[in-house]
Amino acid sequence: MAKRAYSAAVNDGAASSADDDATSRTLIERAYIQLRDDIIEGRLPPGEKLRVEHFKARYDVGAGTLREAITRLVSDALVEAEGQRGFRVAAIALQDLVDITDLRLHIELEALRQSIRHGDAAWREALRQAYDDMSPFEQPVRAEHRKRWEQLNTRFHESLIAAHANPWALKVLRQLSRHSERYRRYAIGLPHSARNVHDEHRQIFEAAMNGQEARAALALEVHIRATVDQLIQAQREGLTLFGEDA
Repeated sequence: MAKRAYSAAVNDGAASSADDDATSRTLIERAYIQLRDDIIEGRLPPGEKLRVEHFKARYDVGAGTLREAITRLVSDALVEAEGQRGFRVAAIALQDLVDITDLRLHIELEALRQSIRHGDAAWREALRQAYDDMSPFEQPVRAEHRKRWEQLNTRFHESLIAAHANPWALKVLRQLSRHSERYRRYAIGLPHSARNVHDEHRQIFEAAMNGQEARAALALEVHIRATVDQLIQAQREGLTLFGEDA
């Protein structure tokens, strides 16, 4: 009898510990998402110091949870650690976007070519669905729909390369996409932009569906480079984009 009671107590303790761990992970994830959104949307501007004690109330979490969330953002290159001095929102500069774009092209173009070579009917159907779901949100892309469009845009780009899914390539591309989202927000907000993102995606989609590997890769390269080209042109025209770090 005592043995059964002891066993039950151990099991209850293990269950309680597992529940606590799940709750902690949920709080960290929530804080991470909120912090990330605030950085992307500019509510936490580049260079702002993230004082854990000051931000606990803002995100309604404890100091330990907040530090865990911030540490994840360091891994995303959205936050910089300053040794023993804490954390700061990462600077934003066009040269960073140039470097991100070059690396993304190096990985994503080859992944697209391989995906088109290996793609089957199921891949084409999933790609069509991703394209159809995204299309209504980018004719044109509006600021109020940008967050939803970003989710669907990521799904479309991942569907393009899904027939040759290299897990490491996908991880790297996701990180690059998260970081470059900060720049896309500025590009979408540029006045008098004549860019037609939907037409760019249509050209990529049609070439991929038709098995036109070279054409699809060229269209994808033009599409990925378009954001950095837009921002460089805007800067040349005298527009202030991100502040001093640009």
